[in-house]
Amino acid sequence: MYHFTALVTLLAIAFYFFTSINVSRSRTRTGVKVPAMTGHPDFERAFRIQMNTLEWMPIVLPALWLFAIYISDAIAAGIGAIWIIGRIVYFAGYSQAVAKRGTGFAIQALAAMALWVGALGAVVVRLVK
Repeated sequence: MYHFTALVTLLAIAFYFFTSINVSRSRTRTGVKVPAMTGHPDFERAFRIQMNTLEWMPIVLPALWLFAIYISDAIAAGIGAIWIIGRIVYFAGYSQAVAKRGTGFAIQALAAMALWVGALGAVVVRLVK
């Protein structure tokens, strides 16, 4: 069973849901009406946070699960939790200013690469055996 990985997956989805709600709140605060995607810098940053999170999820979630299956549930969940922490740091920084998004982006990108490289390596090792 992959209980830890399942929990981290649900937390990642919850964070994405939070970013969606944040975009809706930002629309209300800034007056950017649907379907507009631009119009106020605060809204545009909130929208990019949500979209960037969505862009990374198809990279992270399959790698997270493959890492858990081929290597370790607990280690996958730990790295996945670091990815979520990176997304939170990205959210906090980017919400303030574009220039403040780098640290969070780096944390989540490194976690994503660790999951992907680990999963790929484990799959290749199994194929070669």
